[in-house]
Amino acid sequence: MTVSILVPSSLVREAEDKREATRKIGYVARAATIFNVDRVTIFPDEAGENRWEGDFVETVLRYAATPPYLRKEAWGKRDELQYAGILPPLRTATQTGSESDDSESIRQGIVTEVGPDGRVRVNCGLQHPISLIVPPSMESPGVGERVTIRISSRRPVRAKIVDQAPPGFAVERMDLPEALGREDAGFRIATSRHGEALSVGRLGTLAGRIQTDGATIVFGAPDRGLVEIFGVEEAEIAAHRSGIWDTDADAPRVESGAPSRFDLWLNAIPNQGSKTVRTEEALFAVLACLTLKE
Repeated sequence: MTVSILVPSSLVREAEDKREATRKIGYVARAATIFNVDRVTIFPDEAGENRWEGDFVETVLRYAATPPYLRKEAWGKRDELQYAGILPPLRTATQTGSESDDSESIRQGIVTEVGPDGRVRVNCGLQHPISLIVPPSMESPGVGERVTIRISSRRPVRAKIVDQAPPGFAVERMDLPEALGREDAGFRIATSRHGEALSVGRLGTLAGRIQTDGATIVFGAPDRGLVEIFGVEEAEIAAHRSGIWDTDADAPRVESGAPSRFDLWLNAIPNQGSKTVRTEEALFAVLACLTLKE
């Protein structure tokens, strides 16, 4: 079960400067971490981009998702990261044992050297890079690639590379149709104030569907929601009613048209008191509801 969120390349279009843009992206990273999102995908919205476009959004998000002990080696100094110091700490939960030395933890490492006999040297935030064997189930990683490390002891160091995704979320850029067409896309939701209102009665049905199938949840940009991004009329959204609430209805059918390419257009803040809800605010409001368990 995979939960993905999609945000447009115009995510920080209204930011007054690079510092403000960085801060807003930090809130997106925090929301993704708090609610255990698996992927954050940036889809193109060139018409809505301002000074801080997709490359900037991607770089800052990737930096935020990088553990602090790897950031210097992985990123060095880049212009996009001028204000990276204001990013909020993510403190991604790791699978940690009861030892005070953080034993049995899962963490990321960066390959610094590829040696013979299936061994690589990995920087994983310990005092020195360590030499580890690549599992037979994995292809040998190259220098600079990231791997997942399970540390069972720090004194003495006992660790191994494991064939699994590291804690936290992945960051990628992808066209929207491609992202929605993935095998693990799950239930496809477009967030919009023009969508079907979420209610207490409907929440259980929707949350249960997401727990079973996973979800891909798409958000718009400030002052440029999905209706504006897709160039559709509000009436088209209203006409595309989901059958998820009706137990006798067939499963929603996803087609290529803008309204119908989603299983559901959802208004998760039906009583909003502000004319607009910023993207980073919508992330917290929507994910808090949709990640509830039955």
